[in-house]
Amino acid sequence: MKFADLGLSDELLSAVAAKGYDAPTPIQAQAIPSVLMMKDLIAIAQTGTGKTASFVLPMIDVLAHGRRRAMMPRSLILEPTRELAAQVADEFALYGVNHDLKMALLIGGVQMGDQVKALNEGVDVLIATPGRLMDLFERGKILLTGCDLLVIDEADRMLDMGFIPDIETICSKLPANRQTLLFSATMPPPIKKLADKFLSNPKYIEVARPATTNTNIAQHKVPVASSRVKRDVLRHLLKTDDVATAMIFCNRKTTVRELNKSLQRHGFASAEIHGDMDQPQRLAELQRFKDGAVNILVCSDVAARGLDIKGVSHVFNFDTPWHPDDYVHRIGRTGRAGATGRAFTLVAPEDQEAIENVEKLTGGKVPVFEVVLEGKGPREERPRREEKPKREDRPKREPRSERAPREERKDREEAPRAEKPRQDRPKRDGTKPPRRDDRRQAEEQDEPGVWNGPVPSFLGVSAL
Repeated sequence: MKFADLGLSDELLSAVAAKGYDAPTPIQAQAIPSVLMMKDLIAIAQTGTGKTASFVLPMIDVLAHGRRRAMMPRSLILEPTRELAAQVADEFALYGVNHDLKMALLIGGVQMGDQVKALNEGVDVLIATPGRLMDLFERGKILLTGCDLLVIDEADRMLDMGFIPDIETICSKLPANRQTLLFSATMPPPIKKLADKFLSNPKYIEVARPATTNTNIAQHKVPVASSRVKRDVLRHLLKTDDVATAMIFCNRKTTVRELNKSLQRHGFASAEIHGDMDQPQRLAELQRFKDGAVNILVCSDVAARGLDIKGVSHVFNFDTPWHPDDYVHRIGRTGRAGATGRAFTLVAPEDQEAIENVEKLTGGKVPVFEVVLEGKGPREERPRREEKPKREDRPKREPRSERAPREERKDREEAPRAEKPRQDRPKRDGTKPPRRDDRRQAEEQDEPGVWNGPVPSFLGVSAL
């Protein structure tokens, strides 16, 4: 089957041919005709199979006829992350080069001024993350009553990030008579409930079993003794497994920063992406990776969904993902568009439960890949300290007369002083002891009981 058999316009076919595509993927072949017929759709397909083009291409032809109005977008695409939203915007700009369609991108981390200006001029396609869209809607900067087409992309990721309440609110603001498309790699029960509530008689397309991985990806799990040796094992794989470009995923943002600094210290050309970075900085680092300025990208799960980067040869899970679904999306960054790839997951003892959950979800055991590090054999035992000789084996002390004079002085200094005989103290009769001055004066008296000091003058005056 060719793209020309799907009912797309000639202008769109020329744009697709210019990108080098001739035959559609299975998800594209089944989804594009349904979208052109204005049907609601639920599409389940593994990551890397072309889900983005399966709704971007027909949307361009559907929106080619119509008029845009200020503050009222004609269609809406919801994405879970800023990077994925920016990537979909790039796809629209590329495929819609022969159409007069205006697009706006609403994402967090950038100023609202330009976004509000674009909305006021009128847009045909609005690509947004739920948080920024809800913010502008509450400020009265956007109206959703003219939106006739809604796309919810990566719906299971929306669930993980807590966006489902926002999506329900957004859907309630849209016209009831609209077309809704829902795309996802997995289909947990909450997403099924959301689809039943907001989709009308949808067509269900499943080109792969939910949570299956790409067969073009060679998967391996690498047992490590502890988390402390993960960096050594990772560097060994980067040097020995013919790595052209690689993405390394970590569970924590702090791990991303520390691992990137470690790789740079060891001479690797690496960059990082995580949620604490500003949006312009994240896009700049991603562009450096795409341009080849660096060939290793250390990232959190913010880059695990939908990012289409050509030529990624390897994916490394430095940490086994906490959520098994994230494993499918992480390793899906390689082996895209029919290419082959390799995925390694480092499994420490504390990761054992997580990798078992992944294997339970994917329905198969991940093959073990043993790594033996050079010079990392068993540690040699440190030589024990010489044991002290037993008391009976110790040499006897020399007599005092044969010792050095210094030792004799020391012995004399340490000799105990002769104690003076203790005088018997008189017992107290219950009276207070005399003060120090009184005792001193009493000692100086010649006769006991006679005043021996100066006599005050008032004692010589008689009271009579």
